[in-house]
Amino acid sequence: MKLSGWGKYPVIEATVHRPSRLEDIAAIITKGQTIARGNGRAYGDSAINPHSTIDMTACNRLLAFNPKSGQLVAEAGLSLADIIAIFVPRGWFPPVVPGTKFVTLGGMVAANVHGKNHHQDGSFGRYVDWLDIIEADGKTVRCSRRKNAKLFDYTIGGMGLTGVITRVAIRLRPITSSSIKKQTIPADNVNHALRLFEKHHDSHYSVAWIDCLATGKALGRSVLFLGEHAGPDDVPTERHSTGLDMPPKNKLQIPFDLPSWTLNKFTVGLFNSLYFRRACKQPAESIVDLDSFFFPLDNILGWNKIYGRRGFLQFQCVLPTESCATGLTALLSLISGSGVSPFLAVLKKLGPQEGGISFPMDGYTLALDFPVTDRAVRLQRALEQHTLTHNGRFYLAKDAVMPADVFARSDGRIKTFEKFRSDRGSDKRFASSQSKRLGL
Repeated sequence: MKLSGWGKYPVIEATVHRPSRLEDIAAIITKGQTIARGNGRAYGDSAINPHSTIDMTACNRLLAFNPKSGQLVAEAGLSLADIIAIFVPRGWFPPVVPGTKFVTLGGMVAANVHGKNHHQDGSFGRYVDWLDIIEADGKTVRCSRRKNAKLFDYTIGGMGLTGVITRVAIRLRPITSSSIKKQTIPADNVNHALRLFEKHHDSHYSVAWIDCLATGKALGRSVLFLGEHAGPDDVPTERHSTGLDMPPKNKLQIPFDLPSWTLNKFTVGLFNSLYFRRACKQPAESIVDLDSFFFPLDNILGWNKIYGRRGFLQFQCVLPTESCATGLTALLSLISGSGVSPFLAVLKKLGPQEGGISFPMDGYTLALDFPVTDRAVRLQRALEQHTLTHNGRFYLAKDAVMPADVFARSDGRIKTFEKFRSDRGSDKRFASSQSKRLGL
């Protein structure tokens, strides 16, 4: 069947296996190179192997939950959406979530997802107690920080290249309501936004929307959103019968691919201007539900279709703290003058580096997307070079087109990861279209 990531590019013909029992996975692994795949929400080709792709979504059972410690044990194909639906009404929430809840538990571990609270709480892997993984020899190994620690460290953030994750034990966070206390703060430009991030460093959650088409003194004008978990007394009594209810939401659905001309400099510029003006007029503080704060795009089903039939590219880099101001200014200047119109651009503050091969490091991460065109690919080449100039690196869960030489120059940990894979025979059994493109 034809497979792609959420960006719908590239599209690759692949043989897909969909085991419903964990016992069947070992037999697939021993037949040749393969890669595990969850809900396909990585944006590029990191969860596709043309020879053999293992769809893990049928291995999605809840196995155990400890209501005292908050430890949840589940199979890797369980979705974040299901975890939230089951456990939020019981007073529990994942300690780290990405920008969509339509991802699987195994996918969150493999990409070591980071959220709006990385500067406070680190990545998802920090809350993994142990995991089971099927290695190249078809045997299942349990690993943790104390047992098979190196395998544990490289599997978290290893993009499925150390084996097939089958079971995971994570710790959930207790909450007392399904709402967030949200604060909205406009920023005149990117330097103003960075000052606001630093000023509000103690905020549990922080993220900024950026207008990438703004120029001059308004370069990088932004809207910063801060958040804290609300208590029962913060939630209006008319909103829920209990503070932990998850109210149903009306979903907007994009039924078909929009014409490629829909997103252009005029339409995106108009949207950005209206969005910024609206944010300036909004109340500074409000109470919103979890979905609205963490997963706003999930309320638009099939939102990837707005980029047209050819799909879109995501680009995400992180720049270290010492070079982020000049680096972000250079990136945003390049984007605003390129003639390419990113529809979504997000800035987040990250905390210290964690793990053997995970993406985050102390600094700021910029994520943006644009429809697939030759001009967009040329822009990405330029963005990659600017990122390297400022000692940054790239998030593989968002990548679809990066060349191997750029990847090799971006992260000094790659060689040790390659040696680890070679020593355990993982390189012979686990590969994706992305890993082959990047020379991993």
